[in-house]
Amino acid sequence: MQRLLGMKLYKRHILYICICFGLFISPFCTTSIEAKDFVVVIDAGHGGHDPGALGRISKEKTINLNVALKLGKQIKRNCPDVKVVYTRERDVFIPLDRRAEIANNAKADLFISIHTNSVAGGKTVKGASTWTLGLAKSDANLEVAKRENSVILYESDYKTRYAGFNPNSAESYIIFEFMQDKYMSQSVHLASLVQKEFRHTCKRADRGVHQAGFLVLKASAMPSILVELGFISNPEEERYLNSEAGTTTLANGIFRAFLSYKREHEIRMTGSSRTLLPEDTDAGRVEEEIPASPVSNNTETKQNTEKVADRQTDSAAPVFKIQILTSSRPLAANDKRLKGLKGVEYYQEGGLCKYTYGASTDYNKVLRTKREIAPKFKDAFIIAFKNGKKTSVSAAIEEFKKKRNK
Repeated sequence: MQRLLGMKLYKRHILYICICFGLFISPFCTTSIEAKDFVVVIDAGHGGHDPGALGRISKEKTINLNVALKLGKQIKRNCPDVKVVYTRERDVFIPLDRRAEIANNAKADLFISIHTNSVAGGKTVKGASTWTLGLAKSDANLEVAKRENSVILYESDYKTRYAGFNPNSAESYIIFEFMQDKYMSQSVHLASLVQKEFRHTCKRADRGVHQAGFLVLKASAMPSILVELGFISNPEEERYLNSEAGTTTLANGIFRAFLSYKREHEIRMTGSSRTLLPEDTDAGRVEEEIPASPVSNNTETKQNTEKVADRQTDSAAPVFKIQILTSSRPLAANDKRLKGLKGVEYYQEGGLCKYTYGASTDYNKVLRTKREIAPKFKDAFIIAFKNGKKTSVSAAIEEFKKKRNK
């Protein structure tokens, strides 16, 4: 009897220890669960047998995919704590409800849908806009929603899948008047950040932030925006939207807005953030060598001008380097990610190791080197340092120009 009583006391003692241990470790487990990657879903609108809007020389689906993939690469390269999910990475048709389902299944923190605008007879209409879910307050806004939602007509069972929704009927959009979107404020804020970058970084005509009844946003259970990059119906903008510089600049603008949003989100949730503010890189810049000022045709002046870069050896002159990749920890010299490149260096920023190749006060020299390594590091970009500290590339180039033209 005494032995049985002792066993019961022993079991209670063990149970007490387990409960205390559980209470002790639970905060660490909770922290571990909450410290998941930030997930962003990038949706390239249209695709496959749905071309989207048609221009003279291109189709919307191709422009959307180009920008979506470039945006994803920017995020992957600079944000190792972010998981990027694409709704499509090639020219395939994805139903609207499936796009939202992908985002919901990924438990995304953000959903960014990328599109290209068009308007009948719009040869002079231009500019970028960003949209959130809501009731269209003008006929023009309603027409944008109708055009994007008409994608469901490519689906044979759209009447069943979308509960009888008719994308071409204004009456169908009444559902958006009574809908409560708990992510509205975050969505509008992100949209505002995107438009700010389109205006200042990308130098595009600003058509503002709008609301309309987009089915793809309606079914997404997270802050969501739909971006209209520009007008494919405008020949000038269509050429820009199909250029390397154009798609890169637009992707970089959205990327910079994403970084600002993510940093603010982390500070709001935890009180701090390791996400760096948008870097001033040469992404989107039309890369051209900088010629000397043609002040004279005599041989002596020409020779002196060509030697200016060699004289820029003082510590105050900006030093240009090529950033090739980012890692959360230092890499071995023979790491396969360096692809056999020798003389690679790295600097630390925001807790990350950022690897660079080449170093010169001559921007043209670094630009030529970047082109040489482009087959191996197609996402590489030029950065600049002044007095040992990272500085604006644009400012460094301007300083290089002034010294070169003396």
